[in-house]
Amino acid sequence: MSQVLTLWQKTSTFPVIGGALGKRVFSFAFAQKAPYFASIHPRFVDIRPNYAELVIPKRRGVHNHLKTVHAIALCNGLEAAMGALAEATIPSDRRWIPKGMDISYTAKATSDITCIAETDAAQWTSDDPDLPVRVKGVRDDGTVVIEGVIRLWVTEKPPGA
Repeated sequence: MSQVLTLWQKTSTFPVIGGALGKRVFSFAFAQKAPYFASIHPRFVDIRPNYAELVIPKRRGVHNHLKTVHAIALCNGLEAAMGALAEATIPSDRRWIPKGMDISYTAKATSDITCIAETDAAQWTSDDPDLPVRVKGVRDDGTVVIEGVIRLWVTEKPPGA
């Protein structure tokens, strides 16, 4: 099991401090590993193989000139969700790197945004190194505000890596 998934399972089920605080501890730790993610203050909701979900709180620090969540903050949230999914899912003999992102902005991001990344299990064992991760961001009212695909390049780890 990956370090990310192990940490998620331990922190999100802390018996003493509770799941909500444990999820915050995980979210903080995840953002420290890749510090740019800290700019959106991600709050992870769920991480499991082939699925990750987090919330970007709507706050002044992520606003654009319209006082909605900025498009690049949304992309940052989608990439954080994708990264958590990839780390929780990838077989131990493989490695991944992001290769590209195709995104459509479909509505104003006027609330907190839930960012979701999804794959299918068969994608991770395919001989095709090009792996598309489906991503979307959803407003509190259920409206999709951003959606698309983040493409990963998945290859075997070199011997000794």
